[in-house]
Amino acid sequence: MSVTFEKPLLNDIPEMQMIVKKEVEEGIILPRSDDELATNIRSYTIARDDQTQEIIGYVALHIHSMRLGEIRSLIVKEGHRHRKIGSRLVELAVEEGRRLQLQEVLVLTYMGTFFQRLGFNEIPKETIPEHKIWADCIKCKYFPVCNEISLIKKL
Repeated sequence: MSVTFEKPLLNDIPEMQMIVKKEVEEGIILPRSDDELATNIRSYTIARDDQTQEIIGYVALHIHSMRLGEIRSLIVKEGHRHRKIGSRLVELAVEEGRRLQLQEVLVLTYMGTFFQRLGFNEIPKETIPEHKIWADCIKCKYFPVCNEISLIKKL
């Protein structure tokens, strides 16, 4: 199976929402409204199965400041996992961060080992440099008791 990695279109949003529905319900990924996805559509990269044309995964690179970006909403559809699609999505987000001249890319995740394999290093949450990151945390079903770990990659 071959996969194309591309920027999504607005009409991809319903399919993107379906892919992430289970993880949102489980509190693994923060919920995002259709309007929020539309507003930030340029931040996303999708993975599309070339044969079926279905979206099988995506990631967002959210810019917090001139120096810091954040990887958000990484998802690969069940049945397509363990095939390096998630790794490639993260690599593409990091490449975009470099192109934009970010200095660091942050991720808050339950999948620390996955991100460490991609060159991210764990840091204490208290040292995250941009306080506006925490504004999203109130959407989390586990707020204020956070079990995610924070990792950062210097670019």
